[in-house]
Amino acid sequence: MATVPVPAPEQEKLVRTWETAPGVYGWCATVDHKQIGIRYLVTSIVFLLLGGVEALTLRIQLAQPNLKFLAPEQYDQLFSMHGVTMIFLYALPVLSGFSNYLWPLMLGSRDMAFPRLNALSYWLYLFSGIFLYVGLPLGQAPNGGWFNYVPYTSSEYDPGINIDIFALGLIFLGISTVVGSANFVVTLLRTRAPGMSINRMPILVWGTMTASVANLFAVPALSLACFMLWLDRNFGTSFFAVRGGGQPLLWQHLFWSFGHPWVYALVLPSMGIVSDALPVFCRRPLVGYTAVALATVTTMVIGFGVWVHHMFATGLPTMAISFFSAASIIIAVPSAIAVFAWIATIWTGRPVFKVPFLYFAGFILLFVIGGVSGFMTASAALDWQLTDTYFVVAHLHYVLLGINLFPVLGGLVYWFPKFSGRMMDERLGRWAFWIMFIGFNLAFFPMHIVGLEGMPRRIYTYPADLGVGGWNLLITIGAFMLASGILLFLYNLVRSLSVGEVAGPNPWDAPTLEWSTSSPPPPQNFDIIPIIASRHPLWEDRLEDVEDRSQLTTGYLLDHGRETIGTTPLDAEPNVILRMPGDSLLPLCLAVATSVLFFALLSKLWLIAGLGFAAALVTLILWFAPEPLADPEHPRLYA
Repeated sequence: MATVPVPAPEQEKLVRTWETAPGVYGWCATVDHKQIGIRYLVTSIVFLLLGGVEALTLRIQLAQPNLKFLAPEQYDQLFSMHGVTMIFLYALPVLSGFSNYLWPLMLGSRDMAFPRLNALSYWLYLFSGIFLYVGLPLGQAPNGGWFNYVPYTSSEYDPGINIDIFALGLIFLGISTVVGSANFVVTLLRTRAPGMSINRMPILVWGTMTASVANLFAVPALSLACFMLWLDRNFGTSFFAVRGGGQPLLWQHLFWSFGHPWVYALVLPSMGIVSDALPVFCRRPLVGYTAVALATVTTMVIGFGVWVHHMFATGLPTMAISFFSAASIIIAVPSAIAVFAWIATIWTGRPVFKVPFLYFAGFILLFVIGGVSGFMTASAALDWQLTDTYFVVAHLHYVLLGINLFPVLGGLVYWFPKFSGRMMDERLGRWAFWIMFIGFNLAFFPMHIVGLEGMPRRIYTYPADLGVGGWNLLITIGAFMLASGILLFLYNLVRSLSVGEVAGPNPWDAPTLEWSTSSPPPPQNFDIIPIIASRHPLWEDRLEDVEDRSQLTTGYLLDHGRETIGTTPLDAEPNVILRMPGDSLLPLCLAVATSVLFFALLSKLWLIAGLGFAAALVTLILWFAPEPLADPEHPRLYA
């Protein structure tokens, strides 16, 4: 145990122990969760911009009937890459960026449970994103939509490498998602600060933990489907081919048994951002913490039982449709609990209308609109009328973009001081929010109307006599307005990095643990590991129902190398000192070897594929080679 102020020599020792090596080696070898989190955020925003450019190009094509701005094949590829980019390369990775940066700070730890696995997850994500984009400049990008329905994507109807890029690329990306998810789960179970029992965790942690557990079950279904499709296309198997006894509908079952839980994996961490940050601007704790935490888990559990919700029009038995329709309606209950909790928090609090609050309040409205349209499509009878119309496109974008993007941007403004040590400009932030909010609703709300008027989705043009040209022009104007708001937001962010007001450790007067350390945090996060006694360690003096006090100035020093405290899964009682690995090139080497393997499989260069596999195997052997203890006399087990 140690009591602050920690003497300068010990502080300097901790910094030297945990800081990343300088130069190119350090950039490639770092395992610092903060640097990895920032890389996730930057990379995913780059993919957001790419997906946005693709969307604007599509909207130019659809602005008026019978336009020839794009050829049908060009439209198919841009349409597919837009979906793949936004859903797989932006929406979840940007949330991983938040969680990678914030989890150890929120949990009172010095790093994630497996720092090297964390670095590997990022490198695999980056390289798999490049893999998925490699065909676009060659006119060979995936062209079967992000859902990639069979038999349209069988080799008989789509003989190029477009679909092979999709299938192998998603298997590649799935490895990143699974290793990252496993790391989050173990980090939650073992590296929380002493005293941070599960009923004291931030809701963001609940959301990311729930999404991570779901990913461990859902992603393998997609990887298996993609692998089977790749075998069908390249080796003549018949998993999905009727001529060989296969079932095309099997693709939809596997895809949507992944796809619908994935939707909740994209929104639950976003909801966690709102649940943690919104109360700060209402100057009170979240109303119904326990109910919201349980609703988070319940949403995901039910989410595994609604995948047929996407297949009501495929001719399944009535009994099956009835069951999944009921499950799809019931899932509105836990979602509503969260909405009522946010509204009650605002109603009973003292709102401060800063920019993050605007994003979180706007998110609640978009959440309700997306939820209501989802509730409508949960009814099989109504879904049969709406299937494959633009109404579903409107619902999809309110749910996946509105519920994800607005909390993400609000979260970026909220945690920007912690990331950079500076504040974002408030006036520019308000302009960006209102341009985006108006543009978003202008772009996506009319899609409900054109869908009800019968405009089908997934078409590259439409006839003038359909009577929706005016609505589509309005949608296109809204899309460009939304893009303008995003660009203004990014301008504000980049500008504030150099000229923004310098921020202190806790500029928002927030209650959670990450705000107890400097902005930006030191390499070791905390000089001492704190001991937690409540959900709001920085608000304990002003909350009447909190009797105990967290110990933020007294705790475990742990300066015998890279170490953090290990605690029990439920009550967070300290029981072991965990030794953490330092910087290493092994994650990058393993990701490069994996990339060689997948590019060789795509090119059918089997010898090079074998070499890539062997290189990956050798890297894993080096990875798992035991290392001598740095200090054998220093006790590992704690009392």
